[in-house]
Amino acid sequence: MSKVILVTGAGRGLGTDIARAALAAGHQVVATGRRPEEVEKTLGGPQDNLLVTKLDVTSIEDAETAAQAAVDRFGRIDVLVNNAGNFFAGYFEEITPAQMRQQIETNLFGPMNVTRAILPIMRKQRAGHVITLSSSAGIIGQEFCVAYAASKFGVEGWMESLRFDVEPYNIHTTVVEPGFFRTELLVDASTTWPEPTIDDYAERTTATIAGWKSMNGQQSGDPAKLARALLTIADQQEPPLRFVAGADAIEGVKAKAQELLAQAEASRELGGNLAYEDSNA
Repeated sequence: MSKVILVTGAGRGLGTDIARAALAAGHQVVATGRRPEEVEKTLGGPQDNLLVTKLDVTSIEDAETAAQAAVDRFGRIDVLVNNAGNFFAGYFEEITPAQMRQQIETNLFGPMNVTRAILPIMRKQRAGHVITLSSSAGIIGQEFCVAYAASKFGVEGWMESLRFDVEPYNIHTTVVEPGFFRTELLVDASTTWPEPTIDDYAERTTATIAGWKSMNGQQSGDPAKLARALLTIADQQEPPLRFVAGADAIEGVKAKAQELLAQAEASRELGGNLAYEDSNA
């Protein structure tokens, strides 16, 4: 069945793949980005089933305008794919407070802004599906990723809890945890690389930047396949609450789960006996 699917960050990378796959499958697509002319050019120009509209996810006004434009054109919004994001790389002390806030503003408050604009539409419909791209870095802390991981860990908690808010209105939620896919996340347009400013970190920073840049275009995951997988999930009657995407991510999340179980068990002796004791009992 054809759905109306709104995709953020549709001008490049995975967002473009999602929009193209949705159009090819016969869906009606609202493709959004900060530069709509680039989005339209990337997707091949005007199409009957395509609405291209401006959306900077850090702008609540943009989000509300895009949501209204989607309803005006197609009458409803069935699926929201929160895809837009960026990456501030670096060690914590070399990431400025302003950069840290900007990372969280885009990757966490951004999808919140868009979702806040669209949930009233889905509640009125008594149907909808919010899919938000997190990352394996949203569940597994990694070196050189403190800002990005902080934003994506926030996405995980928000989405996991949002489920309970919207379930009564037949609105589903899915948080997606991709591993390394050959998207455009590591290109300079999406990644902000740190300047080596602290001697203790300088050598590691220089080497790590070179290592990350060498990965660009070599990642094992195929974003076109991920896009098709997300459309499969969007078509399911009972979509998963969490989708771990890529063999590397699956193994990483399994290892993290085992690590958490071990840490909980190791805490039992000291942490399991902290209940308040009533002296009158």
